[in-house]
Amino acid sequence: MLRFDVPPVWSNVTRWEAFITFAVSLAALFYTPWIMAFLAVQGLVRGFIGHYRCPSHRLWAHLAERGSWGGQKENAGAKMFANKVLFIASSVAVIAYAAGLGMWKVPVVALILFSTLEWALSFCAACWVYGLWYNWFPPKSA
Repeated sequence: MLRFDVPPVWSNVTRWEAFITFAVSLAALFYTPWIMAFLAVQGLVRGFIGHYRCPSHRLWAHLAERGSWGGQKENAGAKMFANKVLFIASSVAVIAYAAGLGMWKVPVVALILFSTLEWALSFCAACWVYGLWYNWFPPKSA
């Protein structure tokens, strides 16, 4: 269930990143959906490559360590899963908008809702699903 092959992340840094996701998603809803491509790139890098390969995460983590506001260290596996969901949702929004479909707002509103839960209440819905999945379908030991 937990990934130990990637370094843990600071809890307050991931909450700050959720706030940025919230703000960008709001801007996409009221300004232009094209900025969701920014979140798609962040979700791609942090979700599939790792948090510490993302330049913005490295900046926020550095500032958190310097200012001692990082919070607690959390396992990055669930947060990587959440960023994979971010990648998919923001990619769907951009593709749907490019295709002229009004349904692009659905993943944007979902990201607004779930990122608000993360930054305001420290509840990561994708992390909860990640844990539930591995409780129901534990990895097979060799």
